[in-house]
Amino acid sequence: MNCPICKKQVNLGDPDFPFCSERCRVTDLANWATGKYAIPAEPLEPEHPETEDD
Repeated sequence: MNCPICKKQVNLGDPDFPFCSERCRVTDLANWATGKYAIPAEPLEPEHPETEDD
């Protein structure tokens, strides 16, 4: 398998699997934290939309 960040070869028993190093692991985490990665989904609608009573 290859590291998803730098594409170096990684073996199943490696300590940072599926990454090749701590650096690549942290880079991946930062990508999630900054919104670079996202899982597509439909926007959530409020369960009870607020209405104004005039």
